[in-house]
Amino acid sequence: MKFNFIYTMRWKFLSVFALSIASASVTAFIGYRLGLKLVDVEPFDTPIKWVVNHIGSLPVLVAVGILLFLIYFFLFSRKMFDYLEEITRGLQEISQGNLSYEITTQSSDELGALAVHFNRMTKKLRKSIEEERKAERTKNELITGVSHDLRTPLTSVLGYLELIETDRYKDEVELRYYTKIAYEKTKNLKKLIDHLFEYTSLSDEGIKLHMKKVNIIGFLKQLTEEFNPQFKKAGMSCRLASGDDSIYVEADGRQLMRAYENIISNAIRYGSGGKYIDIRIGSTGGEAVVEIINYGEAIPERDLPYVFERFYRADKSRSSQNGGTGLGLAITKSIIELHGGRISVRSDRRETAFETRLPLYQVSSQEPQIKKDR
Repeated sequence: MKFNFIYTMRWKFLSVFALSIASASVTAFIGYRLGLKLVDVEPFDTPIKWVVNHIGSLPVLVAVGILLFLIYFFLFSRKMFDYLEEITRGLQEISQGNLSYEITTQSSDELGALAVHFNRMTKKLRKSIEEERKAERTKNELITGVSHDLRTPLTSVLGYLELIETDRYKDEVELRYYTKIAYEKTKNLKKLIDHLFEYTSLSDEGIKLHMKKVNIIGFLKQLTEEFNPQFKKAGMSCRLASGDDSIYVEADGRQLMRAYENIISNAIRYGSGGKYIDIRIGSTGGEAVVEIINYGEAIPERDLPYVFERFYRADKSRSSQNGGTGLGLAITKSIIELHGGRISVRSDRRETAFETRLPLYQVSSQEPQIKKDR
């Protein structure tokens, strides 16, 4: 606006200064006129005449004018200085660790702008500290979860190896049985460690994505074919449906494969009772939508908000005993979000569906267009 300078501190100080001079002058003039009228009135005549004869009216007017100027300047500028003191108190509060202190914005001048920036600073600082504390809690929870999940299979491995080391087995058949159990537990340990490394790498953004144009329909067709042995072993079959021949997204194929492998593996592990896995692919609102549906036991409603958290297990059946590490879906969520997408889940007595949404591939203006002959 043209008159923004009116709201600056310089202008306000000039205004206060001018107003103080004007008020002091008017007051002094009124006092001078009043003195002229009282010069012949007892008992004021004697002191007024003495002041005029011994000091002079001009020096008295100047002294009174300066005193009045100071009084008026103090009164007119008091609000500004009180506001400045409030900002100073705010800085003292934040220096003492009180990050909830906020300054009320009372003006649109530099002091008001300072108050606004101060409040923004405290909010950002408060948010930063809260995030740091949350990260610390997350780290501690991660260490606790990892310790628990590593200790259980490791204890079993050590127990069976101790039986073998101390020759506490009946025959070679029992020896091979102990060895097999120790081997399976060791594989679970490796799987957990691999998933943990993958999750921490994704969480710390330590993995660089190599983005390419990917046909999500062809991609999932190929992936489901690779799962055929697992489908047969679980007594299941996969049905893939899409109304399009091709839907393109920009993605890192290797990371995207990990994400959908985790969802499909989860569907096989916990949905084998339903015999089918349905994969539905479509596009809407500039997004590629993929639903992976199984018809096994429903996830309890109270657990739905937490299925993508690390080490989630809704019940005893969803434990590392049956091969789950509790990190698969957390890894999937991280990968999908790194691609700018979203993942969600819904579950009821009829079906459990994991839905992913990824941005559709945007054709670059520099990308050559394929012209079709008419």
